[in-house]
Amino acid sequence: MQEKRCAALAGKKILIMEDDFFVRDIYQKKLGDSGFLVESAGDGLEGMERLKANTPDLIILDIFMPYVDGRDVLREIKGNDAWKNIPVILLTNFSASEGVKDGFGLGAVEYLIKSHFTPSEVLEKVCSIFEKQEKSDTLKKDDAQDTPRSEA
Repeated sequence: MQEKRCAALAGKKILIMEDDFFVRDIYQKKLGDSGFLVESAGDGLEGMERLKANTPDLIILDIFMPYVDGRDVLREIKGNDAWKNIPVILLTNFSASEGVKDGFGLGAVEYLIKSHFTPSEVLEKVCSIFEKQEKSDTLKKDDAQDTPRSEA
């Protein structure tokens, strides 16, 4: 069932910013096998360069990374008009309640603890976020078409 749901979203671009090669590779493979176009970066600096070169539809972001911390990356994304609407999932091992609160406060749509979620569960979250986004976009489009235009 999950594969069918996610297959309808094939071609969406995802950027993974994760310094652990093993974790990054697992998610790149899982998401890629599900039809997503996946790019990855091993640190926040490289991630920002990839973001500037090719704007993704969704970002999976670790918090603790070399060069530029994930929270700083998130602040930059949400402070940029071109990127502020890109959904960001924080996927981290930092589970302190202040970190979770801070992550959502900075604009993350999900805060997932790596050790609590399997790659399949993360894929499910990604698909769910895209589905909600598409539903919201459809409602906005329908509302715009239903709005009567004033006559001059």
